[in-house]
Amino acid sequence: MASGAQSPRQKMINLMYLVFIAMLALNMSKEVLSAFGMMNEKLETSNRALQESNDLFLEGLAQKAGENPAKFQSLLEKGQQVKELSESYYAYLDELKTQMKAEVKDASDYQVMDRSDFIDQLFFGGSGLKKEGQDFLDRRIDYRDQMLAVLPENMQSIKEAVSLRFTTGDENGQVTNREGQKVDWLNYNYEGFPLIASLTNVTQIQADVMASAQDALKALLEGQLTSEISYTNYTTLLEQEKSAFYAGETFSGNIVLGRKDSSTKPNAVRLTMDGRPLSEGKDFTIEQGRVHLTVGAGNPGEHTISGELVFLQSGEETKVPVSAQFSTIAKPDAAVISADKMNVVYRGLENPMTISIPGVAENNVNATAPGLRKVKGSTYVLVPGTGRDVTIVASGKLPDGKVIETKQVFRIKEIPSPSGTVRGETGSLKMSAENLSISTVGAVLEDFDFDLKISVKSFKVKIPGQPTLEVSGTKMDSKTQSAIKRAKRGDLIQVFDIDANITNNNTYKLKKVAPVLIELTN
Repeated sequence: MASGAQSPRQKMINLMYLVFIAMLALNMSKEVLSAFGMMNEKLETSNRALQESNDLFLEGLAQKAGENPAKFQSLLEKGQQVKELSESYYAYLDELKTQMKAEVKDASDYQVMDRSDFIDQLFFGGSGLKKEGQDFLDRRIDYRDQMLAVLPENMQSIKEAVSLRFTTGDENGQVTNREGQKVDWLNYNYEGFPLIASLTNVTQIQADVMASAQDALKALLEGQLTSEISYTNYTTLLEQEKSAFYAGETFSGNIVLGRKDSSTKPNAVRLTMDGRPLSEGKDFTIEQGRVHLTVGAGNPGEHTISGELVFLQSGEETKVPVSAQFSTIAKPDAAVISADKMNVVYRGLENPMTISIPGVAENNVNATAPGLRKVKGSTYVLVPGTGRDVTIVASGKLPDGKVIETKQVFRIKEIPSPSGTVRGETGSLKMSAENLSISTVGAVLEDFDFDLKISVKSFKVKIPGQPTLEVSGTKMDSKTQSAIKRAKRGDLIQVFDIDANITNNNTYKLKKVAPVLIELTN
């Protein structure tokens, strides 16, 4: 019957079988969809930080251009072009993302964002690309070409990075797929993908835009920051034994040049304190490399020392302006309590604290709080217990015998969610099946102020078309390694449900560890 004509019933059975196979192929696991969603959130957070950083770099260029237009004005104009190009392209991508999420009731429910019809219908038609698809491709090419045109020739490494980030395939706009066939770049990267995957892809393009802008702006700023050896480029610094003084004390400090040099001695000194002229010998002395001040600290409040130091340079006088401030404070009646790392404390950690009272010896200061212990001197460690805040009470005896007491409340926060790692990398990465099989799975706290070590007990591995595997320890077991060998190039393998805890602290329950998504390269 193989060579004969098929019955209508057999044709229907064959068609249903093909449809079933297609549905299986399109059925991406909910875990993978969620992983894309979490990755998109991380990328958007990173993009906002990059935007702020780029604004600061441009402000730096603007400041330099105001100080030295001859050197920096042209660079500022290039920086403004980079910013305008990047913001315009970024805004277009933002609008596209808004369209992609328009029909999604809950933009945070990534498990329902598995359909591919939006991008497929927006970009692709029966005869090729639609207008929207061609526009998407053209904007990518235009941004790359305009950035390359703006960047100076001496920034070749940055130009190469921009070209690599915004590639569109070979000279014909094609790439080679896993079957070794040439396909259009846009089809290869966007056709048939789940909505959340395409959304994350667009966010990654925004990340590339911000990174390219940052590379360019940083290079423009740093490329002209030269130091010229001249007295006109010097500033003055105020050296002082302590930052504040009691009323009635004598202020002791030094005004020095930014570059300390024993051979640098001013030929003349003209200074005032709060407008009152200072006298040499009484209020200050001229020494090698500095002007030593011995002026009275005055009443509590801010005090300004201003004037100029005069040097002879090439037979001519060079004046270096002096502008410095110091504070005089009244004798304290309260303790000073501060967190060494941040203004909050974290549950489950030894939070370093400094507790002191200005003018009071460390052995005369006493501090108490649940979980607080003294290490040495003014150094303490606080391990918060239950509750949302903790109160530290500090007391001490002043030199005149008066006892003061101060209370301060600190908020208690939980340790943030760790990120899973494979081979020490987080998020979405690419590697070969061989490398994945021998890689170590771990967890880290990204951008966390504490150097906290985390131990992994177990994890799960999801390979497309295969059952989810649970692994004990930090290495792939033999069963998982065999499953990885059966995976295909381009398969997205997820490492998730990572069971981790703080090393040497099994009592604290960490938040859920973010998964890792690996694309096989062979």
